[in-house]
Amino acid sequence: MATRRRQRFVRGQVAWMLGTVLALALLDALSYELVFVVSLIGFLVVTELTAPFNVTPRWRARLKWLIAAGLVVFGYIVVRRILAILPPGVFG
Repeated sequence: MATRRRQRFVRGQVAWMLGTVLALALLDALSYELVFVVSLIGFLVVTELTAPFNVTPRWRARLKWLIAAGLVVFGYIVVRRILAILPPGVFG
């Protein structure tokens, strides 16, 4: 049963990421940053949609570290984008 749930999780994430790349390619907006951000959103959604109600398996408990790392990278991307928008000399 745990293997089936894990496979459902992996299939959902792979489907989301393939859909993301396809949609961004069709919109001619394909970039590493956008793929990462939309994939992270999909990862969070798939994690919540496939969460068990009663018992959390060990493999799911380890996802919190992957989520934390993804949020740190997301924060870096946001800060970099904000600094690119601001006029030169604001912080220096």
